[in-house]
Amino acid sequence: MLAYKNLDGWIQSRGLVKLVYEITKTFPKEEIFGLTSQMRRAAISIPLNIAEGCGRAQKKDIIHFMHISRGSLNELETALYLSLDLGYLSEDVLNQFLNKCLDCKKLLNGFIKFIERSY
Repeated sequence: MLAYKNLDGWIQSRGLVKLVYEITKTFPKEEIFGLTSQMRRAAISIPLNIAEGCGRAQKKDIIHFMHISRGSLNELETALYLSLDLGYLSEDVLNQFLNKCLDCKKLLNGFIKFIERSY
């Protein structure tokens, strides 16, 4: 069992969740059950799956949950692009989010490689 609370990827992804919640508050009310909900679920899934993976004993299970987390990051990125397309985000805000997503992806990829080599 790994201590997920010390992982930079878990810490960074929690910050990403907070940002997603803040920005989606500005989305139109008709999106509450659409894009807003989807973005929030995707963002929340990132640190949740990191934590769940770290609670597993098997290397393949840990890596599996890290891949799910990375998939949720891709889902969030797509929702961010859609938000730009729909006029809910500016290009500048989109780029700030994408940079944070990229940071999280790099941390996840590094952690996956670490687990592959360590176990």
